[in-house]
Amino acid sequence: MNVPVRQTNSLAVVSLVAGILGWTLLPFLGSVVAIICGHMARGEIRRSQGMQEGDGMAIAGLVMGYLVVAITILTVIAIFLFFGGLLWFAAMFGH
Repeated sequence: MNVPVRQTNSLAVVSLVAGILGWTLLPFLGSVVAIICGHMARGEIRRSQGMQEGDGMAIAGLVMGYLVVAITILTVIAIFLFFGGLLWFAAMFGH
């Protein structure tokens, strides 16, 4: 009986590894790579008609990537609000 062997999608593995790197060594760059590769991997897995696996790894890479991007954006906004508040406070009460 010939049972087709399912292969793990390589972009799904790259997405997972880049997502982990996005949390550790390459904060923003790893996350962007995780997001791009994760979306590409999910598309390839859907088009493979069951011959490829790794959707869970691709989703994990996507989640980690999007979380780091969201945290980065929120951090930048918080920094601008903090320093903007300091400037406002200095302008109002600095005399």
